[in-house]
Amino acid sequence: MSVRLQVKEIDLKQGVDEEIAYTLTTTPWGSTPSDVAVTAYEGSSFTVVTSTVLSGSPSINGDVITTPVVKSLTAGKAYRIEIKFTVGGNIMECYFELEAKR
Repeated sequence: MSVRLQVKEIDLKQGVDEEIAYTLTTTPWGSTPSDVAVTAYEGSSFTVVTSTVLSGSPSINGDVITTPVVKSLTAGKAYRIEIKFTVGGNIMECYFELEAKR
């Protein structure tokens, strides 16, 4: 199975004062996801900033994963949010990138 790792929504921007939980529909990978883990990275060096910019836990409702709330971003910085989950016994992963705006 060949599924693109980057989600379709590209060039996402989030204001530094915004707090947003993003959703991912796993249907392209399969149904009934479980064991979700979300990791946040900053910049091209992929510095892990999960504890700084993610608040709460991911949740699952059917085939939809909701990320923890993304917040406390720094203006001008780029972030990569990776979502890892299990579908049909296979471990899958995808990501989206955010640019923090003032």
